[in-house]
Amino acid sequence: MNTRLAAATLRHRIGAFAGTFLTSLLAITLLAGSGLLLFSVLTAGTETSRFGAADAVIAGDRAVTLSTEKNKGDRVKVKTKSEQLTGAAALPAGLAGTVANVPGVAHAVPDTAFPVALEADGRALQAPERASVMAHGWQSAQLAPFNLTTGTAPRPGEVVLEGALTDGIALGQTIRLTSKTGTHDLRLVGVVAPAEKVPGQAGVFVNDQSVQQLSGLAGPTAVAVLAEPGATPALEKAAAGFTVYSGEDKARADLPGAVPDYISAISIFGFVLGITGFTAVFVLTGTISLAVRQRLRELALLRTIGATPRQLRRMLGLENGLVTLLAAVPALPLGLVAANLIAGRMRDLGAVPAQFTVSLNPIVLIVAAVLGLVVSQVATLVAARRTVKIAPTQALQETVTEARGGSVVRVIAAAVLAGGAAAVLVLVPMGGAFGMGMGFVSASLLLCAAAALGPVLVRALTAVVSRLVGLTGVTGRVAASMSRAEIRRIAGVAIPLTLMFAINATMLLNGDILTKVTADQQADRTSATTARVTNLPLGVANQVSALPQVTGSAATVPTRVVLNEGGKPEDHPAQGLRQTGEQSVLDLAVVSGKLTNLKANTLAASRPVADQRGWKVGDKTEAWMADGTHKSLTVVAIYDNWRGFGELVLPAELVAQHDPRGLVGTLYLAGTPDLAKAITATGLTVVGGTANEPADASNQQAAWELMVLISLGFTAIAVANTFALSTSARRREFAGLRLTGATAPQLHRMLGREAAITVAVALLIGCLITGIVVGAFSIAQDGQWRLFAEPARYFGLLAGVGALGVVTAAIPARLVVRRKSLPNL
Repeated sequence: MNTRLAAATLRHRIGAFAGTFLTSLLAITLLAGSGLLLFSVLTAGTETSRFGAADAVIAGDRAVTLSTEKNKGDRVKVKTKSEQLTGAAALPAGLAGTVANVPGVAHAVPDTAFPVALEADGRALQAPERASVMAHGWQSAQLAPFNLTTGTAPRPGEVVLEGALTDGIALGQTIRLTSKTGTHDLRLVGVVAPAEKVPGQAGVFVNDQSVQQLSGLAGPTAVAVLAEPGATPALEKAAAGFTVYSGEDKARADLPGAVPDYISAISIFGFVLGITGFTAVFVLTGTISLAVRQRLRELALLRTIGATPRQLRRMLGLENGLVTLLAAVPALPLGLVAANLIAGRMRDLGAVPAQFTVSLNPIVLIVAAVLGLVVSQVATLVAARRTVKIAPTQALQETVTEARGGSVVRVIAAAVLAGGAAAVLVLVPMGGAFGMGMGFVSASLLLCAAAALGPVLVRALTAVVSRLVGLTGVTGRVAASMSRAEIRRIAGVAIPLTLMFAINATMLLNGDILTKVTADQQADRTSATTARVTNLPLGVANQVSALPQVTGSAATVPTRVVLNEGGKPEDHPAQGLRQTGEQSVLDLAVVSGKLTNLKANTLAASRPVADQRGWKVGDKTEAWMADGTHKSLTVVAIYDNWRGFGELVLPAELVAQHDPRGLVGTLYLAGTPDLAKAITATGLTVVGGTANEPADASNQQAAWELMVLISLGFTAIAVANTFALSTSARRREFAGLRLTGATAPQLHRMLGREAAITVAVALLIGCLITGIVVGAFSIAQDGQWRLFAEPARYFGLLAGVGALGVVTAAIPARLVVRRKSLPNL
């Protein structure tokens, strides 16, 4: 009975469910798209390996793994956490010979992988798709295999390149190869092509006898094995202390920097899912609640003819369930399209590996549809809970008067949610990118609090705003009275508009503030720098620093360091630092200790890292270098200017020894007026004294802004849909006003002023939420309260959201107020 009634209602009142259908369509599209993105990045791997021709590969640890034990009384609970390394330590030089003598092993090939930079005729040779350029000994070519397409194998002083690197160059040309051991000129004698493309890297091959000189490594980074089936147990025994990789795991034995890294992509798409999921659920719930509220008269009449509350709940649930399922049909393929569009843009921005593709997974699509259905059902039950229980006469009365009651429950719910937001802002560290995520969480909690307190909060604000609008004349006074009389309707439209502004403004403004604070610290840090040289070996940097024109220098070597944080390994951006000269050229704003004490087995820590761990100068801590080497380090300084630089600082020599790249990222210099000329004479290129924003930070900000655009698009459509629903439900009211003599222009002016009241209330709530979250985030960065870093962006967003609200209210009003569209009374 209920099913037939629900289906009949849908057939005969398609327009009444158009808003719910559109919102469900958008919600499921976003849920499906973001779910596919996260699934794809979680399951992404290297389908082809550089060790494709090998049966097994022996390598050292590629991650730091820590275990903690907790006594639960009757049992001991063991937790194990891992953190990926960015480099690989050298294996014993004789390991390949030992493995070659294992029964069943036909051949053991030592493989040394090390990153290099290439130049030809002063032009940098770049691999396509932002791939890493990795050098190896010639004997490693057989492991993919890489086959010669032209030329010969390399002898000492010669090099062979993968075809992707040889655009515009010919055999016999001089290739300048730069590694952490120095700059080497090699003659190009051959070109190779892999049997199957190896993602994320382009190959460079040198003579086996030259590997140690070029790489600076005393042994291989892996040993590839050609063996008979069943030889793995013997291999594991011979390679005790190391890991034997086989099958698909062979790709994990490669140098970590040579394999596409999806760690940051996981956090990006996880956040995309969080934003779209919250927005979709929030908007879908609001739309269904508004739609149920508008059917109060119809539900009251059904109650008068004997329908029970249970029957009405079932009918409403079936109606919205059918609409959601119908919306899921086009939404799921649209979700796949949206996922591919977002993935493509993220690849262009460099926020995800160039090899990333979206994988189609039916389970993810089904979960998205089911989640949309569950949200619609829960929203229906919540919206109909009071509506179907009250007496029919009271329901009919509330179609023309404002409902009362329920304020206590709303206030309690809002207090709990606001308390949760306050706890996040006060107790959780809000610094850096993590603080951006926590800012979104706190803004979401405050939005939910505003929604719970909607009628109460909107009534207070409307009372003030409506009186200001009432000063505009008779039409303004009528609009003000109508707004005060229909607080629930105003709240139903204002809250989605608040969501649109608060969520997107919070993300955008926090990103702007983080960029500004980073730029300010970077400018302060390098204010004494007059010249910079980038990407050069540490030895060459030392030679430049020794020029008589140099009065001060600071060489920085970027790396990553893993720290033990209560049994959990955590990766931190760090820099190796070597300073010379009487003049300081890099101001880290040291607050404790001295950077001059930065010597072997010491470190300096940024203030947030030191405060979080309670470090003081003289404390010792354990750390793992980029290649997994375990070190005990002593804290010698604590500094403030860390943004855009690194959370930890170690001696440059120590970093260069253990980082696979090991190059000086930037050499900061100060000196006499002819300093630039002296540097140029050495064959190096001088760049300006002010450092640019790091590429990864720029990519992260661009990805952040893309997420804001996605959220803005969805919430804009949702706002337009909500205004259309609210206006279309008032057709009977407009007909009555027209019968009493009101003209269409008068109704348009009245509705325009009502829209102005609604938009003003929405933006006031949105500005309040944004001010709380963004202000707390700003204080966490550098102790200074800000509402925005770029006024034009803030006020532009404010004006844009306000204009959208006014326009989306005016369009349906003009369509509905036309006499021919009004019902007969």
